[in-house]
Amino acid sequence: MKHPRLAGTAALLTAVALTAACSSSGDGGDGGESPSGTGPVTVWLSNNEQEVGWGQDVVDAWNAEHPDEQVTAQEIPAGSSSEEAITAAITAGTAPCLVYNISSAAVPGWVRQGGLVNLSQFEDGASYVEERVGEGAQTYLTDDGYYQLPWKSNPVMVMYNKTVFEKAGIDPENPDMATYDDFLAGSRKIVESGAADSAIWPSPTNEFFQPWFDFYPLYLAESGGTPLVEDQAATFDDENGKAVADFWATIYAEGLAPQEASTDDAMSAGTTAMQLAGPWAIASYAESVDVGFMPVPTSDGEAEPVTFADSKNVSMFTACENQATAWEFLKFSTSEESDGKLLEATGQMPLRTDLATTYADYFAENPSYEVFADQAERTGDVPSIPNSVEVWQAFRDAYSSAVIFGKTSVDEFLSGAAETVTGLVQG
Repeated sequence: MKHPRLAGTAALLTAVALTAACSSSGDGGDGGESPSGTGPVTVWLSNNEQEVGWGQDVVDAWNAEHPDEQVTAQEIPAGSSSEEAITAAITAGTAPCLVYNISSAAVPGWVRQGGLVNLSQFEDGASYVEERVGEGAQTYLTDDGYYQLPWKSNPVMVMYNKTVFEKAGIDPENPDMATYDDFLAGSRKIVESGAADSAIWPSPTNEFFQPWFDFYPLYLAESGGTPLVEDQAATFDDENGKAVADFWATIYAEGLAPQEASTDDAMSAGTTAMQLAGPWAIASYAESVDVGFMPVPTSDGEAEPVTFADSKNVSMFTACENQATAWEFLKFSTSEESDGKLLEATGQMPLRTDLATTYADYFAENPSYEVFADQAERTGDVPSIPNSVEVWQAFRDAYSSAVIFGKTSVDEFLSGAAETVTGLVQG
C-alpha cells in the first residue's frame, strides 16, 4: 500500500546521488566561528495545507516583533520531490535559509555537498537540540554536528480496521496481537474468515524508503532501538534481524500480504485489515474507516516497543546570508508555543521531551492522538551515515528478493545485505 506521506519521494534517490556527484568544499558552517548576519530571511515550507497555514502564522507573529529581520515563507518549489528541489537549489546557490521538511536520509549527502550549516556552531546550538529532544538527539548527528534540528515525527504503529476485525472475530478494542505468534494467528483469522482479502499490505515495491514501513519499525522494536547501522557497521545480521525477517517472510509465504502493489487505497476499500501508519492516518481515514491502533509486534510481545519516528526536520543552508536571524527564527518556530500550534494544526508529534504532559490539554480534547504521544517517547530514526540512500536501496533489493518473493533465503539476505551495507558505509 502506498504511504500517503511519501508521494513523490522516490526521486530522492536521484537527488541525493546528485549531491555526491556535485560535492564541494563548502564550509557547511564548520569554520569555527558562530554563524552571523542579521536581516531578512526566507524559509521554505512543505506544500501541506495545514503546515503552510501554521508556518504563515508563525512568520506573521515573528514579523510583528522584528521589523528589521522580516521572514518570508513560501512553499518548496514544485518538483518530483522536495529533496530534488532542495538539491537543485544548493547546486545553484539559491537555497533559502531554512527548510521545514527535511528527511534525515538526505542530510549526509547535503553535508558532503557543502549545503548545510552545522547548528552546533551556534553558541547554544547543540544544547538547544539536546534539551529539546533528550537522549535521542544523538541519532541526528552527522560528522559530530547537528545539521538538522529534529522537528516533528509520525511514529509508526499498526493501524487496523475495527469493522474488519469484528467480522474476523477479533476484539477491536483488545486485539491481543502483540507477539509474532498472536499477530500471525490474527492475520490468518482475517483471511480465512473472508473478512478481508489480506491481513496487512505493506508496499512491496522497491523504493529505498519502503523498509521504513515494514522491516525497520519491527527491527527497532525487536532490538530495543538499535539502528540499521551503528559504529560504521550493519547491525541487522543477528537474532533480532532474523526474527523480523522470518516474521515478514511468513506473512508473505502464507498469502497474508499481497506481493503486488495496491491500485487503490486498500484500507478504505476494505481489501486489507491493517497497515503501518502514523498519526496522519487519523484525519485521513476519519470519513472512511473506523480505525484502531496498536504497537508494532515483537517476538515476545514487548508492552512498550520502540518504533520508527518517520521524522521531518529543519535544516539551515549555507547560502543564507543572515544566519544569526535564521537561528533565532528557528528557535522561535520550534518553541513550546509554536510546537503546540503545530500539533493542533496537523496532529503530528513535535520531537520534544515530555510531549504528553506538555500538551496535556490537547490530548485530553483529542484522545485518539494520545496513543501516538505515548509512542513518540519511544522512537528511533534513520541513522545519519555516508551513502545513506544507497544503503537503504541495497537493503531493500536483498530484502525484496528473500522476504517478499522467496527467491533467496533469509540467512543469505541478512549476511549478504549486511556485508554490502557495511561496505557502503565504510566507503
